[in-house]
Amino acid sequence: MHTFIAFRRLIKIGMLSSLLVMSIASSRAQTTDQPFPVKPVTMIVAFPAGGGTDIVARKVGQSLNALWNQPVIIENKGGAGGTIGTALTARAEPNGYTVMLATLGNIAINPHLYKMDVDPLKDLAAITNVVGVDFVLVVKPDLPVKNVQDLINLAKQKPGKLNYSSSGMGGAPHLASELLMSMTGTSFTHVPYKGSGPSIADLVGGQVDFTVDSLVQCLPQIQAGRLKAIAVLGSKRSPLLPDVPTVAESGVPGYEFTNWFGLVAPAGVPNEILARINRDVIKVLNEPGLHAQLDKMGATVIASSREQFTAQIHADSLKWGKIIRDANIQAE
Repeated sequence: MHTFIAFRRLIKIGMLSSLLVMSIASSRAQTTDQPFPVKPVTMIVAFPAGGGTDIVARKVGQSLNALWNQPVIIENKGGAGGTIGTALTARAEPNGYTVMLATLGNIAINPHLYKMDVDPLKDLAAITNVVGVDFVLVVKPDLPVKNVQDLINLAKQKPGKLNYSSSGMGGAPHLASELLMSMTGTSFTHVPYKGSGPSIADLVGGQVDFTVDSLVQCLPQIQAGRLKAIAVLGSKRSPLLPDVPTVAESGVPGYEFTNWFGLVAPAGVPNEILARINRDVIKVLNEPGLHAQLDKMGATVIASSREQFTAQIHADSLKWGKIIRDANIQAE
């Protein structure tokens, strides 16, 4: 009798143990397969509102809103060439609910110019390279130049007298201009702003002579006649400005500069969350509506894998680190 009771107890214990294991496994599966996101997602832009990065972030954010049925909140954290927003992103809780639409400048270039509290290559995780961005050299309409050679000649007649605006120290517009000076033996005075929005506004207002910035930012001003485009900075002409030559075509062989905007998150976000964001962002980027909108702004959809974007960041960091050292470019 005692043996039978003991046997029944062993069966009960075994059943309870099995139920407990099944419960734990089910809980883990629910955690892993839990829908993402279940609350609003913050997308940091490390520059003020109105710039090219901000414009693209809001377009992508709107499409993600519809897919996720959750708000994507754009937070502009401008200043210090994008280092403030970069640091805030790197220090955010690594749960996928804070991401940043980064640029070539604040991820691959800034570490070579600034003493940063975070290391973008280690403290941020790549999600996807969203778009490649054409850059354009624009001047105020009354500047007496028609092409790059005119600008070079004017600069050599008046060394240091021509000034150019940028989105901030170490940003892509700053580096593109420094590269142009180093390759042409010219000298321009740099006027840094806290983002592309105010930089372009002062150029339109005539406070500075020229700038280089994204076509996303400059195209509406060019089309309205408020700015004059004299060159595009990439390896080929933009279909949106087919009559505007490249800088290389304009007598500066070998010159080329393109930018990108890519999505990153704090290091430590679980891989399954990063993979999910990657899939969803690529999905919305390939939707005909958003794809067409970005094309019309001069932003070419890339939609890369996480591995491809990681490799791109590291390659660009090596490339620009060497350019910065060789040209002795410094954050003033």
